[in-house]
Amino acid sequence: MEDNNQKWKEDFPINRQQANQVSRRDFAKLLAFVSGGMAMGNGIIAAKSLLEKPEKGHKRELICDVKDIPVGGTKSFTLSGGKIPYILVHTEEGSFFSYEQKCTHLSCAVYYKPGTGKIECPCHQGYFDVKTGNVLQGPPPRPLKRLDVIVEEDKIYVQSPKEETA
Repeated sequence: MEDNNQKWKEDFPINRQQANQVSRRDFAKLLAFVSGGMAMGNGIIAAKSLLEKPEKGHKRELICDVKDIPVGGTKSFTLSGGKIPYILVHTEEGSFFSYEQKCTHLSCAVYYKPGTGKIECPCHQGYFDVKTGNVLQGPPPRPLKRLDVIVEEDKIYVQSPKEETA
């Protein structure tokens, strides 16, 4: 029986006390490997965003009829060929406004609070002006991205605003 025990120790020469210890060199190698992987991942994300063509201004796109959105109501939509959610708001004054439906803070979905003139982000109590998209309160760092709304013959169309040149 002792011969089998000795043979096992020869096949697996690990001292139990040393089995749980990691040398500084091995720990440094692990840190370098993980840091390198994170740096490479960030580099790939940065390269992708630089090489990706910016979304060109959309042509005018029909969203719905005026009668489809009651006063104080909203309609969520995406543009054809796109994945970005937008919201179309019919204010109590009878005007229409359209914005990207993602908060500029952490991309939570925003919604219109009827009668307040505000678009709310419920995640961190951020508020935007329904007429301009500007931040009124909370942590959002910049205004909502907006679409121009065009009403013709009881039909509602949207299109991306022309880029402003500085």
